[in-house]
Amino acid sequence: MPELIQEYKNPVQSSDGVRYRTLAYGELRSDGNWEGWLEFRPTNTVDLPLRTGRETTQPDRNALAYWASGLEQIYIEGALARARSTRR
Repeated sequence: MPELIQEYKNPVQSSDGVRYRTLAYGELRSDGNWEGWLEFRPTNTVDLPLRTGRETTQPDRNALAYWASGLEQIYIEGALARARSTRR
């Protein structure tokens, strides 16, 4: 079952002006590793949430949390662009 790993303070904005809250999620895989991805939830109620594919695989939950804690805004913006492109 997916677990919330981190919620980021600063919203990110898409090229069409929609603002999103960013959350990092992870899930334990059958091989014992953890898979992580980002979810973008619009701050308005009109647009649907977006999710990236797998962004990382880490050996344990602590390593995943460490990965999530080091993401910079530019990475998050790129992840949002990837999530939006897969929706189309």
